[in-house]
Amino acid sequence: MQHTVVERELELSLVLSPERSVPVPAKLVYRTDDPYAVHITFHIGSDHPVHWTFARELLVEGVFRPCGHGDVRVWPTTLDGQAVVLMALSSPDGDALLEVPAAQVSAWLERTLRVVPPGSESQQLGLDDGLAELLA
Repeated sequence: MQHTVVERELELSLVLSPERSVPVPAKLVYRTDDPYAVHITFHIGSDHPVHWTFARELLVEGVFRPCGHGDVRVWPTTLDGQAVVLMALSSPDGDALLEVPAAQVSAWLERTLRVVPPGSESQQLGLDDGLAELLA
């Protein structure tokens, strides 16, 4: 089975305080062989980028309303008249609040939703084919 990858390079802002943030280059990745997840890689200027994986549904919902709890929370807001999406990430290594323009993340999400519409994710996994092969 051929798998599709939808990628987008973008720059997020790491919010350090209400008055200060620093740019963080990142890459959003969606793969049809992992249809329920989105992957974000943050390039933080070290030899080892930081990777996060969480539910695509969480990011889709977070563009419209606050959602998530625990390690990943996502919500929309407006800053200086611009629509943005905020992501709060928490791990044993620390916490981060990241800001991304809503238009950029929404456009990328729309591409993923065209590739694998909501509700059709399980068809990408080939479970029926695998089960049929096992039972044959």
